[in-house]
Amino acid sequence: MDYVKPRAHRPYTVVDPDPDARYARVIEYDASRIEPQVALPHLPSNARPISRVGDIPIDQAVIGSCTNGRLEDLMLAGEVLKGRKVARNVRCIIIPGSQEIYLDALRRGLIEIFIEAGAVVSTPTCGPCLGGYMGILAAGERCISTTNRNFVGRMGSPKSEVYLANPAVAAASAILGKIGGPAEIW
Repeated sequence: MDYVKPRAHRPYTVVDPDPDARYARVIEYDASRIEPQVALPHLPSNARPISRVGDIPIDQAVIGSCTNGRLEDLMLAGEVLKGRKVARNVRCIIIPGSQEIYLDALRRGLIEIFIEAGAVVSTPTCGPCLGGYMGILAAGERCISTTNRNFVGRMGSPKSEVYLANPAVAAASAILGKIGGPAEIW
């Protein structure tokens, strides 16, 4: 509701479960105990803990998109990139999810952090996520991305590979030049 109320320009209805709703099963996870996951090509469901990914060099890191370019995502990437440099052989593209998020990131100094780290900051747009432009992968290239799909050919050549991860892992990977987590640089 914190998100919807200031943005809703027409009446809306909140749908909640009935007060006497019964659930077949409730599963709770302690997310602090879950190791960061990386989805290997070519399905988002092909995920494994980062410790089981192996030594995989990357050519590109994409952080953000319309689905995963929240301010919180950019802040997490900024924490990792601050005072560090993107590896020389890696293209790092940052895409805020909206103009509002872009402005918030600018006001918080995140855009400066990204540029000083060697990343390219785009305006909110569709681009590398769908292989449209900006960061299209060539045959044999590998990308770690915070986007939501890694199907064959999704970001360019059908002979490229896309790995999905959270913003901290993508930012750390951009610095390391290979898939890795923030623990490897802190």
